[in-house]
Amino acid sequence: MDIEPVVLEGTYVRLEPLTLDHIPGLCEVGLDPDLWQWTPFLYRTPSDMRNYVQIALRAQEQGTALPFATVERSSGRVIGSTRFGSIDREQLGVEIGWTWIAQQCQKTPINTEAKYLMLKHAFETFGCIRVQFKTDSLNTRSRAALLRIGAREEGVFRNHMITYSGRIRHTVYFSIIDSEWPQVKAHLEEKLQRPFEQLA
Repeated sequence: MDIEPVVLEGTYVRLEPLTLDHIPGLCEVGLDPDLWQWTPFLYRTPSDMRNYVQIALRAQEQGTALPFATVERSSGRVIGSTRFGSIDREQLGVEIGWTWIAQQCQKTPINTEAKYLMLKHAFETFGCIRVQFKTDSLNTRSRAALLRIGAREEGVFRNHMITYSGRIRHTVYFSIIDSEWPQVKAHLEEKLQRPFEQLA
C-alpha cells in the first residue's frame, strides 16, 4: 500500500490534502456544536480547530492517516474534512471516517461522492481487501447512510469511548470488502447519476 497525499476530484466535491492553510475555512463552517454531537470530542473555537488539524497531520506523519479537506467544487469553499485512518499496510486495510460536513451541505450528493472517491482509491489504488467505518450506536442517521452506500454492519463495541459530555459510547462497526466492491461501485455510480434532489 503506497499511501501518499492525493487530490480526489468528482463532479460535486474535491478532496485535497489537509494543511494548516485550511484552518480558516474549516472554522467558518465547523464550529457549530451540532456537527460534533456524535463524536468523542467537541470543537468550538479556532484553537480547537487548529488542534484538530494538527492531530490529523501528526497521524499522517506517523503513517496511520491520510486526512483531506472537503471542498465544494461549485463554490470552491472548504466545507468539511474526512480521512483515511487506521491504516494497516500489512493487512491491506483502512478506515474511512473522521468525516464532517457543513450543515448546509448535508443531504446533498457531496458525502455520497466523497465516499465513492475514497472507496475507489482504497480498493483500486491502495489495493485494500477491507475498508471499515464506525459510528456512534445512537447515530441512526449515520448508520442508515452507511447501509445505503452498501456497507455491512458487523457488530457493536460496547463501552468503546467516553465522549466529551461524559456519555459512554457504544460504537457500531461497518465494512466493505474487496469482493463486494464491484457491486458497491456500480450502486454508487448509478446513485450519482440520479438528479440532485434524489441523492439525499
